[in-house]
Formats: sequence, C-alpha cells, structure tokens
Amino acid sequence: MTDLVKDFNDYRLRMNELILSKNNLVIKRLWNLDTNTYTAGALDVKTKELLGLVASMVLRCDDCIKYHVGKAHDLKVTTEELYEVFAVANIVGGTIVVPHTRRAAEYWEALKK
Repeated sequence: MTDLVKDFNDYRLRMNELILSKNNLVIKRLWNLDTNTYTAGALDVKTKELLGLVASMVLRCDDCIKYHVGKAHDLKVTTEELYEVFAVANIVGGTIVVPHTRRAAEYWEALKK
C-alpha cells in the first residue's frame, strides 16, 4: 500500500473514531443512513458505489472520490469501467471535474500497486 492510500485511510479512520466518540445521535444516524444506502437492493453494491463516485466527482469532494475509488478497487472494478465512470462525471460536471479526475486516477494507480 502506498503512502497516499495509507495516509488517507489512517486519517479517515482516526477522525471517524474521534467524531463518533462524541456520541452525537444525528451524526450517528446520518452515517448509518450513508452506510445502508450502499448496501445491495434493487441496485447491486458495485453500481451504487460507482454512482457515488460520479456524484462525488461532480460535487468535487476529493475525500469522497478517494473513498469511492477505494471501494471500487475492493469490488474488483476494472480500469476500463472506472474510466467510463470518469467520462460520465466529466460530461455531467464539465471541465471543472478534470483536476478531480487527475487525483482519482492517481489514487487508482496507488491502489493497484
């Protein structure tokens, strides 16, 4: 695992633990809703993660993009599939999404190492 991936995962875990330790009911419920949104239903988990990735790219949330790219990697998404997702995000979001595509591609390559 590269430093890029390790640093992101370590920071995310550490901060999630800190935030959840404060026992805020609204935050806990929101995060639970987020978790349950990505479980299998009428759509499979892979499709939902890729939808989340498109939305994250269009909204330009780099942490969200890394999270969904990581999940895509875990779900055995191919590079070809991922780049089709990038294409959809760029068409929907416009050229403002290009820098986020670069960072997503960088993170994907780090995951593959």
